[in-house]
Amino acid sequence: MDNSKLTNVEKHVYVYSGDEPPTIASQVTADTRLEDLNLNWRERDLREKERTKHVHRLHPYLGKFIPQLVEIFLRKYFKVGDTVLDPFCGSSTTLVQANELGINALGYDISAFNVMLGEVKTGRYDLQVVKREINDALEKTSKYSSKVNINQLTLWDVEASEHEETDDEYLRTWFAPQALNQILAYRSVINGENYTYPNILKVILSRSARSARLTTHFDLDFPKKPTTEPYYCYKHSRTCQPTTDAYQFLRRYSIDTMKRLEEYSLIRTDATVSIHHADSRKVQFPPINGVITSPPYVGLIDYHAQHDYAYHLLGLDDNRNLEIGPAANGSGQKAKTSYQEDIETVFSHCLQSMPSGGRLIIVANDKSNLYDQIGQNLGIIEEAVVKRHVNRRTGRRASEFFESIFIWQKP
Repeated sequence: MDNSKLTNVEKHVYVYSGDEPPTIASQVTADTRLEDLNLNWRERDLREKERTKHVHRLHPYLGKFIPQLVEIFLRKYFKVGDTVLDPFCGSSTTLVQANELGINALGYDISAFNVMLGEVKTGRYDLQVVKREINDALEKTSKYSSKVNINQLTLWDVEASEHEETDDEYLRTWFAPQALNQILAYRSVINGENYTYPNILKVILSRSARSARLTTHFDLDFPKKPTTEPYYCYKHSRTCQPTTDAYQFLRRYSIDTMKRLEEYSLIRTDATVSIHHADSRKVQFPPINGVITSPPYVGLIDYHAQHDYAYHLLGLDDNRNLEIGPAANGSGQKAKTSYQEDIETVFSHCLQSMPSGGRLIIVANDKSNLYDQIGQNLGIIEEAVVKRHVNRRTGRRASEFFESIFIWQKP
């Protein structure tokens, strides 16, 4: 390959600018050179269906990296039987991809919802039982759902359910009465039956609740206030109505969940997956071969807040006060200093569990330029920094940026 197509911004820092097609993850091996990696996928190079294959779209999650990026570095730096750690496992992309390749995986996260979601994604199931339980929960919920034609009703015509009520102000504020009736009925069914796989049903409920909230179709990530009147929808380029019916989503996501679990079951390996609800700053990790992770970015996302509906519906432990670098703390100097100290603590624990020569692979949008100093403080060997162009494809967050893949080696 012509190395003139690589830009050396600094020592060991590469920005690919060649004309060859982007790297195909499945073709990467341990011998693939970092200089030959073109990670600048465009929509036509990597379709949404590929980026969200099987369980990767079991539930929306803001701020996750694409599985192909993880797969490339798993293939280059890990082998079958190794153990990879993600101390900020989030939606468990690293863990899912590692298992697919026969690599053991450990994940830790401060968010109870993230841990539940990861366990559902990576679980091993009797699919006939899963299908029976999904259908049973849906059928029982339908008995409690309104039989009227919701298209002939105004937003507040449907009375609250006699089956289950709630004093939760969030739920009463963010859902129309009929939708609230339906999601509470589904929750009651889950709690009242002795299902083998209740967490699968809880993920279906959470995903349905996200879509059934009184918010615009184009602002599902962090809506600021309920939408109770017709509105112009930027997603559909027409006037849309607020959602009053949750059952349509319960049914849609029940079908989709079963399909995705079936797809993943065909490629799932016997490699182990272990996910822990814990603060990685306080954990002594077991022996590992290396790390692949995308840490939270300072002052960008409140990870608990993006799943508020799930915490209110499912009664999960809420540890948002323990998040590293939450948006609520801003991105001032105090927040940056605290973030840097916390990240160093986590990676220090990671390094203690790794052999000499093991790698820490960190995907980060380091716009605050904190990671060079973090690496120096940890005493790692900086093998390379590969920068890739990210073109956001969904929602109204249309900005583009570069993110860095830091490849650090333990001395």
